Amino acid sequence: MTIGFFDSGLGGLSVLAESLRKLPDQDYLYMADTLHVPYGSKTNAEVKEYVFQAVERMMAEGIDALVVACNTATSIAVEDLRAMYDLPIVGMEPAVKPAVEMNRATGKRVLVTATLLTLTMPRYYALVNRVDEGGIVDSLPLPELVHYCENLQFDPDVMVPYFQSKLAPYNLDDYGIIVLGCTHYPFYADILRSMLPPHIGIVDGNAGTVRRLSALLNRFGIAGSGSGSVTFRCMGNEPAYLDKMQTALAFISERLEARENSKN
Repeated sequence: MTIGFFDSGLGGLSVLAESLRKLPDQDYLYMADTLHVPYGSKTNAEVKEYVFQAVERMMAEGIDALVVACNTATSIAVEDLRAMYDLPIVGMEPAVKPAVEMNRATGKRVLVTATLLTLTMPRYYALVNRVDEGGIVDSLPLPELVHYCENLQFDPDVMVPYFQSKLAPYNLDDYGIIVLGCTHYPFYADILRSMLPPHIGIVDGNAGTVRRLSALLNRFGIAGSGSGSVTFRCMGNEPAYLDKMQTALAFISERLEARENSKN
């Protein structure tokens, strides 16, 4: 059985790394739409067309389930994909609900970071309206972060000033949680943690997405009989980008392991 993971670029590797930890007995196909990354600056119609093209190619390779590991693509295309294909399909959404629940007792605010396109989608507004009864959620687009990640730019000397400039308008004493609402953003969780006040937590939707994937696989009777192998594909068929995906997956996997070890 092969689980397909799709994203516009490297971001979905943060979700794949979580799945490799929790579901190591599956095999994986990871597809990046390198022809059109980033999605956050594209129109809805363009993104939907790109997603359909990529998923059609993945289906031709024989996937048994699909994770749309991109918040923007999920907002625009996941319902249409579910109508088109008879297989388990899991999408992403910013982890607003758990963040609001975690902050309810503290009186602190929640800052949701994501691409501008995700933050302007009706799906996002519906999510916030559904869970944010106290009006504690603020939204901050970080479009440049996708470009930094795609260039494997993880140098704190570059990234700390970037985050400082973006967070400067906010009184961080008022906030209890920052939500990483784009799958590229968890690559920067450690850098953010090093510079944020200790009372601020950082959450993303990756663990919840993998839990939903696991539940769907069980419901559909898709047993894990693989070895955790990963096959990389990209729409542009660039060998250099395939190498970059392996580097990025190793980077985020090492950080997830280090965080897990620090808890023990």
